[in-house]
Amino acid sequence: MYNLPQRLTAEFIGTFAIVFFGVGAICADQIFHTPGGTNLFLIAAAQGLTFAVMYSALAHISGGHFNPAITVGFWVTKRSSTVEVALYWLAQIAGAILAALLLKAILPEEAWRGATLGTPELIRDFPRLSAMILEALATFFVVWVFFATTVDENSIARPLAGFAVGLTIMLGIAAIYPFTGAALNPARALGTAVGASHWANAGVFWIGPLAGGFLAGLLYDSLYLKKP
Repeated sequence: MYNLPQRLTAEFIGTFAIVFFGVGAICADQIFHTPGGTNLFLIAAAQGLTFAVMYSALAHISGGHFNPAITVGFWVTKRSSTVEVALYWLAQIAGAILAALLLKAILPEEAWRGATLGTPELIRDFPRLSAMILEALATFFVVWVFFATTVDENSIARPLAGFAVGLTIMLGIAAIYPFTGAALNPARALGTAVGASHWANAGVFWIGPLAGGFLAGLLYDSLYLKKP
């Protein structure tokens, strides 16, 4: 059994990695941008595969959340206390901010500035409500799959849970990235916003994912995990 500081460190490192590799891929795509447009597969794969790898490496320590939207699902189902959730969020946000600031300090300015350091942003004239719904729906499936493969003891997919969730993240990014920038993770959105000092529509990337995570955790727990 690992103690709280060890678990928080695991959450910090996992979230750091997701932002470092995910945002790094967005900035790399900015440098090698082609007339055909954004390399959506690269961006989706970098974030989904990083989650899969870090979950496989660290889930036995902290549960492998790396995302406040997953953690809020554990709070609403009373699997984590309010204090523990707050500390997990702080660790996740700190990891995201440090990763974003490090990329900003190291990468060429044309790489990170051209991509606004990977800060999620809405396509022009896209309504905020529609963006929140897309972020909520995509995150709902991420958290739903997380509960189905990691929390549900009857799942046959538990050994592959990290990759199941990672693939769901890839699908979510592939579907909504062109419209919202596909945060699916409030810590990832906040970290890049701090690094780039870009706060446009920041509320979308907290309200949407947290609502999706809250609903997914509550619904899965009510339907499949609560004993009659």
